[in-house]
Amino acid sequence: MARLLVIGGGRMGEALIGGLVAAGWAAAEELAVVEVDPSRRDELSAAHPGLVVGDQEVPADAALVAVKPGDVAAAAALAGRAGAGRVLSVAAGVTTATLEAALPPGTAVVRAMPNTPALVGVGASAIAAGTAAGPDDLDWAAAVLGAVGQVVRVPEAQLDAVTGLSGSGPAYVFLLAEALIDAGVLNGLPRPASRALAVQTLRGAAALLAETGEEPATLRAQVTSPGGTTAAGLRALEAAGVRAAVLDAVSAAAERSRQLGG
Repeated sequence: MARLLVIGGGRMGEALIGGLVAAGWAAAEELAVVEVDPSRRDELSAAHPGLVVGDQEVPADAALVAVKPGDVAAAAALAGRAGAGRVLSVAAGVTTATLEAALPPGTAVVRAMPNTPALVGVGASAIAAGTAAGPDDLDWAAAVLGAVGQVVRVPEAQLDAVTGLSGSGPAYVFLLAEALIDAGVLNGLPRPASRALAVQTLRGAAALLAETGEEPATLRAQVTSPGGTTAAGLRALEAAGVRAAVLDAVSAAAERSRQLGG
């Protein structure tokens, strides 16, 4: 019997498999994955020796649903046939109620919203419990997702806001990175140098936030001298409405998540 059956061998499913093995949560031989694409099954087998890979379910203690929203009902039925007592879903917009309706009564369901930096082990995920999931089930889900990043616990009603903030957030950062690189080129830098400086600036700023525990406003003030270059740049950003645009972006993404879930 597999310790965890991963239903869907896409990028997120594979990221979690790799993270769980690297963190020592399970050996590859204790994990199984169901993937319908034969070429993808071959890739997974080659990348993770010992991993049980197939196109049908195997008996499992628990299951991870990592498929597109339209495939969730079939994936949940598969998890039920595998005998999974716990199901963790990372399918965007699919409620715990929908999952529970497709699973045997009493199955502990935890819904999660991870983001793509999980692919490199620094993801941000939020989890919410279904009606049959208790504290132990949330602890289990947090341990699974904690193998690829940080996990917070929220009521399910807040997962749409999580989607707008951290689920879609990497795209906002990538857009900012594009703009910074282009701005460096506009001001005379070679593109490779501009890219290197922009990426390291974003990495360093995030590390300062994470490691110092200071509020963003405090760190911003520390780098902003009166009448200096940073003050001039910030004035241009505020005049362009960047802060309001970010608020609108997160709100728009959260609202779209609500629509998809409805």
